[in-house]
Amino acid sequence: MKVKIFDEEDESDLEKSINDFLDSEDIDVIDIKFQTTMFVSGEEQIYCFSAMIIYN
Repeated sequence: MKVKIFDEEDESDLEKSINDFLDSEDIDVIDIKFQTTMFVSGEEQIYCFSAMIIYN
């Protein structure tokens, strides 16, 4: 069993990264965990979209 972690600032970038990984590897996905985090830096809101794929 292995894991792969993705971390992007935009949800569409995360989606592309995950899809590229799944297309490039011959893997058996066991589970995908997803998380969104937001924090404020000055007047700017910063988002972090992350996912962990557990696979064989």
